[in-house]
Amino acid sequence: MLITEKAQRFIEQEDKYGAHNYHPLPVVLSKGKGVYVWDVDGKKYFDFLSAYSAVNQGHCHPKIVKALTDQAETLCLTSRAFYNDCLGPYEEFVHNYFGYDKMLPMNSGAEAVETGLKLTRKWGYLKKGIPENEAIIVACEGNFHGRTITIVSISTDDDARADYGPYTPGIEVIPYNDVDAVQKIFEEKGDKIAGLLVEPIQGEAGVFVPDEGYLKACYDLCKKHNILFVADEVQTGIARTGKLLCCDHESVRPDIVILGKAISGGVMPVSAVLADDEIMMTIRPGQHGSTFGGFPLACKVATTALEVVKEENLAEKAERLGKIFREEMLKIDSPFVKLVRGKGLLNAIVIEPHNGKEAWDVCLKMAENGLLAKPTHQHIIRFAPPLIITEEELREAMEIIKESIKTLE
Repeated sequence: MLITEKAQRFIEQEDKYGAHNYHPLPVVLSKGKGVYVWDVDGKKYFDFLSAYSAVNQGHCHPKIVKALTDQAETLCLTSRAFYNDCLGPYEEFVHNYFGYDKMLPMNSGAEAVETGLKLTRKWGYLKKGIPENEAIIVACEGNFHGRTITIVSISTDDDARADYGPYTPGIEVIPYNDVDAVQKIFEEKGDKIAGLLVEPIQGEAGVFVPDEGYLKACYDLCKKHNILFVADEVQTGIARTGKLLCCDHESVRPDIVILGKAISGGVMPVSAVLADDEIMMTIRPGQHGSTFGGFPLACKVATTALEVVKEENLAEKAERLGKIFREEMLKIDSPFVKLVRGKGLLNAIVIEPHNGKEAWDVCLKMAENGLLAKPTHQHIIRFAPPLIITEEELREAMEIIKESIKTLE
């Protein structure tokens, strides 16, 4: 893939002055609009990563940007030392939107996961009666919940976890998509288990979609053993999989919902944790918080971003267009294509290495042809365009994917 002198300067600048904690595709972006992004040389691309599903509403959505600029000229930050006239309306909006008694606003997805873990433990001690410092949280192999010390303690990915020990205790990790494993650990240790933390689809693991009925079975076991069902919907939530929340596909109402990414339409870091009073009210003043969590700017942006999801029927679009995408990808007759999977517009192709080429090479070829996606775990390419994409744009993008794969054969 040709890298221009102009782009190379930016790449070298990051390499020299920034931490080497990412390995990006060699594309330097400078503009975005809708489903498209442009690089510093003016080349146009379909964005099929959507900032890991943060940009479900499309780049620079005019309504969301207007909410940002209008509020930025009025009041940006107050901290939670005082009330402001944006947070209460935002909390009531989210209550009506998702149907939970309360929400706790944070900023990043990892902060929201940490908040969910803290709530789970608080509930375990104060409501379930688990002996002090003995609460267990159960998570699943292959997970990706963020990058904090506690969250990497849950991880089974060596890159995410190695050399960050000692790890946080009170965590048990079991196989994903294995109801028997859930039942076994609940029966063995259920009196001390506060919660089961699960991704409805494991995104970073390569869009690993569990068997139909898995979430409902886990939820039912949680109810049986008085254990909280905690859903990390940071990537799968906000219409990405064809429902408002991915758990809605199985009519599961989690005890705790963790949201981030697209809750702000990609305009700023915003996250939230949803729960009913029995759980949320276990945290009292001074026991958890964030200077920026629930700040006026975020409240206005997130409210507007969520309005856009419903006004533009993005869940319904994701459901319909996702089926088209998977149908077309399954038609590709290539030694590269091992498996196609997904739900809504969160999809992946498992790439079989061929002729010395692998997923990274396919992504470079797609970028060359005007479409951006990124490998995960070396052999899987995740495809997640903004949900505002039209069927015509989707079909044009699919031709680029097909052509890129066939060219490398």
